[in-house]
Amino acid sequence: MTDPCILEYLPHRPPFLWLDRVLEITDGTIRAEKVLAPDLDVFRGHYPDYPIMPGVLLCEAVFQAGALLIARSMEHSGDVLGQGVPVLTRILGAKFKREVRPGDILEISAQLVERMGPAWIMKGAVRVGGKPAVQVEFACARKEA
Repeated sequence: MTDPCILEYLPHRPPFLWLDRVLEITDGTIRAEKVLAPDLDVFRGHYPDYPIMPGVLLCEAVFQAGALLIARSMEHSGDVLGQGVPVLTRILGAKFKREVRPGDILEISAQLVERMGPAWIMKGAVRVGGKPAVQVEFACARKEA
């Protein structure tokens, strides 16, 4: 079941919502998690005989956590998003450290590095069992809906 807070702040919905619940959120960081059900459609095609979670979707989980952090921090600072949403504008680097398999629990984190006007520079990671699976740096900007 998805944390209602996530649905309140993100435009993403299943089957493309990669956060289940928020564990902790502060002014500049967020920690969340996602349980990868073994019956996810993505595992039927990537790869049927050796299912692994695509790295790009692990990055997407970090991007969604970052978007949630941005939306929450803007609301609390009085900087209202209105009809705008944070969208990915740049991937500055990604490192894939280990495979992620059906049934794994993703520990997702994102951190604000710098804000420059309507843009945010962030970094984040996905860990599984306390071990890094993905590390990524990225940028977002507000896009009017």
